[in-house]
Amino acid sequence: MNDEANNNTIERLLINGQPPATPVQVQRALDDLGIKHSSISHAPMRTVADSRALREGVPGGYSKNLFLRNRKGKMLLVTLLEHRTVNLKALGEMLGLGKPSFASPQRLMQYLGVIPGAVTPLAVLNDVTRSVSVVLDQQLLSMDPLHFHPCDNSMTTTVSSVDLMRYIEHYHEAPAIVDFDALEGVPSDTA
Repeated sequence: MNDEANNNTIERLLINGQPPATPVQVQRALDDLGIKHSSISHAPMRTVADSRALREGVPGGYSKNLFLRNRKGKMLLVTLLEHRTVNLKALGEMLGLGKPSFASPQRLMQYLGVIPGAVTPLAVLNDVTRSVSVVLDQQLLSMDPLHFHPCDNSMTTTVSSVDLMRYIEHYHEAPAIVDFDALEGVPSDTA
């Protein structure tokens, strides 16, 4: 079964049985905090390569977003600069979690309310049980503006790095800020 067919079989409900936030609800949540943002619609983008093809000449920070879990079920949303590769074992050791691996699409929907290819830090609005720990790339936060899907990979929403932090801390809890440059010397095993 291909990814698109698999995504269509996922029940689109959060762990509490409620539907996940729509892009309009994400934008309303930004508005409620007085966060300046803009959004554009485009063809669905599932990968960094898709994103690069559609944004030529648009400045700012672009990310890749990983939804991971360890053997004990601890879940992570990792948002890092798009060009980085990550040694998941080294990241897990740095965070005291062992070696995380990619979580299932069903778990991704239940906790963050998105499908693969639409993972975003803006999805913390959907983590109603606050079960997912957020990890942000320190160097990504030094860029402005930042561009993310608003829980739908056919849209991109632009916010400042300061406002991203305000949003996450308001709707979730403070993220871990990681210097991924420190992990760059460790050979990559995935991601």
